[in-house]
Amino acid sequence: MQRFEELRRRLVRSLVEEGYIRSEKVMKAMLRVPRELFVPDDLRYLAYEDTPLPIGHGQTISAPHMVALMCEYADLDTGMKVLEVGTGSGYHAAVIAEMVAPSDAPREEWGHVYSIERIPELAKRAQENLRRAGYADRVTVIVGDGTKGYPEKAPYDRIIVTAAAPDIPQPLIDQLRPGGKMVIPVGDRYSQVLYIVEKKENGEIKVKPTIPVLFVPLVGEYGWHLHEY
Repeated sequence: MQRFEELRRRLVRSLVEEGYIRSEKVMKAMLRVPRELFVPDDLRYLAYEDTPLPIGHGQTISAPHMVALMCEYADLDTGMKVLEVGTGSGYHAAVIAEMVAPSDAPREEWGHVYSIERIPELAKRAQENLRRAGYADRVTVIVGDGTKGYPEKAPYDRIIVTAAAPDIPQPLIDQLRPGGKMVIPVGDRYSQVLYIVEKKENGEIKVKPTIPVLFVPLVGEYGWHLHEY
């Protein structure tokens, strides 16, 4: 445990130096969430390498620098309601939860994360990972088609999509609160860009490209279909 904590501190320090972590909020969240609990047991020794890792079913846990960067772009804050599309192992959801419902904040100030995963086995494992790491009361995992969002709890202050869509799914735009932001990778299998989507108070949508990225495909009715990939 102590070894993992030291590796975590070292990784976070390096992400700050490289400019991926720019705020105190993201730094604290990345320091608090134990990534070793969200990677397969046989890959735990790689938990604090800045690289994606396989988690089964053709999916990955994102590299820590990408998690940090997406959280920075999303501009998360205590009390926000967040929709995450693509739970994977649950790590990114835990980092988001640590920002919208910090461990040291009073419970009545907590926000909540709703995270959708299309693969039931991954969703079940993510729930267990989140429970072990202490985030089960701050993250709700739903099995379903993330491209349709989760209208039951809409609108959301923030939406973070952790898989690449061919276009920005309209249901996600619809479920974003006026004044809200979405961070989403868009593109094809080989070339993608991370976008920040802002919904103005009057409903106007502003889309801003940031950096080139490479994510697994967002599969669903408003994303890629399995046979296309």
